[in-house]
Order: sequence, then structure tokens, then C-alpha cells
Amino acid sequence: MLRCILRPVAAVAALVGLAAYAAIMLRGPQGLAALTEKRRQLRALEEENATLRRNIEAKKQRIERLKRDPKTQELEIRKRLKLQREGETSFVLPDQPNAPAASEHSASGVEPK
Repeated sequence: MLRCILRPVAAVAALVGLAAYAAIMLRGPQGLAALTEKRRQLRALEEENATLRRNIEAKKQRIERLKRDPKTQELEIRKRLKLQREGETSFVLPDQPNAPAASEHSASGVEPK
């Protein structure tokens, strides 16, 4: 008779223990929250990798254009080194004064001295 009662009680106790263990493990630091965070990090890293791959491919194409196209080479040299062709004129403009400061004086009715 005792065996008939102990066997179902032991099975229920084992199931309750297993359920409690599963709940603790799923809610703990290695549980579902951590899994969700790791998946989010994985997606972010995959997106970053895809962006980096596109940047690398664009730079490879630019390097190929610089190797093969003389016009692209000339534009890059002129842009980086600020070189000019013979007969070209370069104009250097002074820095512009700050426009908001000038409008403050006119709005207040006070003339600058």
C-alpha cells in the first residue's frame, strides 16, 4: 500500500522539482533575457559586418578607378594636393564675419562703434 502512494507522489515531486529548476534557469542570468540580448547583439554585429563589407567593396572599386582612369587620378591629386594646371588662377577669400553677431546689433538699435 505504501508503494502505491509513494510512486505517484515521487513522480509529482520530480515533475515539480524539474519545473522549478526550469523556471529558475529560464529566468536566471543565463536564461531567456540573456538569449534575447545575445540575439540582438548578433543582429547588430551582422549589420555592422554587412556595412563594412559594402565599404570595403566601394574602396576596392575606387582603388581600381584610381589605377586605371587618368581623369580620376588627376582629380584626386588636385583635390588632395591642391595643385593647379598651368594657366589656372586660384582665389583665396578671407573668412566671412559671423552673420548672427551683425544682426544682433541692428536688431537692438545699437550701432557698433
